[in-house]
Amino acid sequence: MLEVGELSELIRDVPDFPQKGVVFKDITTMLVHPGALGDSLTHLQRRLSDVDYDSVVCIESRGFLFGAVLAARENLPLILVRKPGKLPADTISQDYELEYGSNTIEMHSGSLSNSGNALIVDDLVATGGSVLATANLVEREECGVAAVAYVINLEFLGGREKIERAGYRTEFLIDVEAS
Repeated sequence: MLEVGELSELIRDVPDFPQKGVVFKDITTMLVHPGALGDSLTHLQRRLSDVDYDSVVCIESRGFLFGAVLAARENLPLILVRKPGKLPADTISQDYELEYGSNTIEMHSGSLSNSGNALIVDDLVATGGSVLATANLVEREECGVAAVAYVINLEFLGGREKIERAGYRTEFLIDVEAS
């Protein structure tokens, strides 16, 4: 099994993407490495072993990769949070700010009706906007947020701190201190 440090070495920096001045942390180089996806989720599951959750809510699009595998491993419902217009039934939406603009996300209404506590999963946390918007959607559906799990924490952008100040537990694997 790959250790967290080895997983970290598999992540590529892409300068000036999606716009000039942003250094994008690309996990696709990790995903093409045999076993790395499973190993990263095994590490996250260990960190979440004391968290009580009964659904997995994952954020488009790279969060789907990690959330889907985790939900399948735990035999739990998988709830998708997507960009506007991508979900076919009635949705609820939430606007949020990110490090290079703003966006909106949506979730199907009623998708958490049988859930008490959801685990929010994404690949990376930067400013925390999409996670906090997702937490808002989860709570609007009268469900609790058990924790937030992600692979990469861009510490220098302050998202983890913002999420924790809002009262949510975070668990992640790789901490990036500077861009």
